[in-house]
Amino acid sequence: MMFDLNSLVRPNVRRMRPYSSARSEFAGEAEVFLDANENAYGSPAGGGWNRYPDPRQSDLKNKISAMRGVAADQIFIGNGSDEAIDLLFRIFCEPGVDECIICPPTYGMYQVSADLNDVAVREVGLTGSFQLDTGSILAAANERSKLIFICSPNNPTGNLMRRDDVLQIARAFSGIVVIDEAYIDFANEPSMIAELGRLPNIVVLQTFSKAWGMAGLRVGMAFSNREVIGLFDRVKPPYNVSGIAQSEVADSLSLTQRVESSIANIINERRRMARSLSSLDCVNEVFPSDANFLLVRTTDAAAIYSHLVEQKIVVRDRSRVTQCEGCLRITIGTPAENDRLLSALAVYPTLQRPEDELLPILSGGI
Repeated sequence: MMFDLNSLVRPNVRRMRPYSSARSEFAGEAEVFLDANENAYGSPAGGGWNRYPDPRQSDLKNKISAMRGVAADQIFIGNGSDEAIDLLFRIFCEPGVDECIICPPTYGMYQVSADLNDVAVREVGLTGSFQLDTGSILAAANERSKLIFICSPNNPTGNLMRRDDVLQIARAFSGIVVIDEAYIDFANEPSMIAELGRLPNIVVLQTFSKAWGMAGLRVGMAFSNREVIGLFDRVKPPYNVSGIAQSEVADSLSLTQRVESSIANIINERRRMARSLSSLDCVNEVFPSDANFLLVRTTDAAAIYSHLVEQKIVVRDRSRVTQCEGCLRITIGTPAENDRLLSALAVYPTLQRPEDELLPILSGGI
């Protein structure tokens, strides 16, 4: 595989001069800031949010660097992983010319971002066991194929992609392979970040929205070689991550024991839910999961979804997604929330079970 980063980058991106914000031009210590046209009198509620945030996210990157074992200049911090996905199209794909490859069923934002950036999408479906069809993926790639998106663990199926398959694709493809690891903390396998030194063409996406429980802050990460991260920094908006988000995430990075405890609880509940859901008459199959959700094939996804909404419980109806016909995607909640879901499914109208048959279901038995 011949990887030439310069030839992949859009010519206008190679030529452009990034916007230079007032705060990015300053280095050192200061006491009076009169450079960025901020309101020196402060914000109404206080908190010091009248000042622009660090456009480089230096403190947060240094802490992530220590946590993940990756150099700070190999880390991009974005407004969720979705910003990184969008920027990948902007950096590498010429609108109306270039293409990307996705492997459905998979995360829908790859298609949305491609459409927004006028980039054609080649679809190579997963196999019947929801794994990568490596031969077909590589056969689909041509001189206009700039990006391949691999979601692992995959959304909505929940399973990890075989590591050897991902490595085979990355070694053979001359473009960028994007490995989306939003759910990697729930899987029993190391991150593909470990391959950064050997594979210059991979970009690994992670997020603080899932295992870290900070979805409302919208902070995502991209890890790659220094040159690719430099391109992210060139095209991103100057203040793309708020000061509140940077501060909250940075403070949370010292609380790893809480995060590990939360992950362990979710995995335990995932096992219990898989057993309990499998015992229900309205469930045909519960697919193995390495994420914080389960893909569940049901007897009638639309009707069951409506039934749950009536019980004030919301899950995700994935029945219109190819290969997910009849499926609901169910996030693992707290034990109380999960029990409430099981109770609602146990009394689904097609089931007429006596109450004494519901008890083992709610306790994780059968």
